Amino acid sequence: MTIILDGKALRDKLLGDLKVKIDKSEIKPGLSVILVGNDSASQIYVNNKRKTAEKLGIKSEVIEYPADVEENVILDKINELNQDDSVHAILVQLPLPEHINKLKIIDAISPQKDVDCFTTINYGKLAAGLEPAVYPCTPKGILLLLDEYNIDLDGKHVVVVGRSNLVGKPMSLMALKRNATVTTCHSHTKNLKSITKTADVVISAVGEVLIEEDMINENIIVVDVGISRDKNGKIRGDVNFETVCGKTSYISPVPGGVGPMTIASLMLNTYELFEKSLKRS
Repeated sequence: MTIILDGKALRDKLLGDLKVKIDKSEIKPGLSVILVGNDSASQIYVNNKRKTAEKLGIKSEVIEYPADVEENVILDKINELNQDDSVHAILVQLPLPEHINKLKIIDAISPQKDVDCFTTINYGKLAAGLEPAVYPCTPKGILLLLDEYNIDLDGKHVVVVGRSNLVGKPMSLMALKRNATVTTCHSHTKNLKSITKTADVVISAVGEVLIEEDMINENIIVVDVGISRDKNGKIRGDVNFETVCGKTSYISPVPGGVGPMTIASLMLNTYELFEKSLKRS
C-alpha cells in the first residue's frame, strides 16, 4: 500500500509547536524579506511567507523595490538590516532583475542572518560537511518529511534529479551527510531511466513532468519537488502521480507535499537564527 507523504499535516504540527515557543518569548523573531520587481509568482510566495510569519507571532517585514532599482540601494538596505538587532533573518526573493548581481546581493547578507543558506560562507560550509547557520529550506523540509515517516536514508541509493543551487545540489549534499549513496542527474544525463531504475529514493526537482511509471521499480520512495501547470492550468509536479503512485511505498503529492514544508522550514530557520542571536548577546 502506498503511503502519501503529507506535508500539510506535518507543517501544521511543526508550526503549531513553534507558535507555542514564540508565544512564550518576550522578544519576537524578526524576518525581513526583500522583493524586487512585480513578478506575480514571487509576490504570491512572499505574501504567503508574510501571512504565515504573522500568524506565528514573527515580526515580518516585506521591503519592496521597483524592477529598475539600483543595486546599491538594495546593498544599503541589506547593510542596514545586518546592523538591526531586531532583524534575525534576511531573505532576498529570487529571481532578481538581470541588471542586479545576484551573488553580490546574496553575499551582502550577514551569514548569521542568512535564512536560506545562500551566502557563499554558509553554502561553502554545507559543501565542506560543516554546520551552516541553518540548512536550505526545501531540502531541510524534505528531510523533516522523511523523518516524520521514519524513512532512513542510511545506505540507500538516492537519485536526485536536478542540480540547482536552490534544491538539487544542497539536497545531494544533505543526503550524503545522512550516509546515502547519491547520484545527481540533470539535463545532460544520458538514459535517466537506467539510473532511476536503480534507486531506492528518487527526489525530483526540475519543474516539468519527467518521472513516469516505467522509470521506477516497485516499492520505491518518490519525493516530488517540481511545480508546473498543465494545459488546463492545474498545478502538478515532476512525477506522473496517477501512474507512478501505485508502484511506490511512499510518495509526496503536488500540491501538498514539499511546498508546505518549505514554508515551515523558513519559519523554523527564522526561529533558529533568533535563538542563536540570543545566545550571542
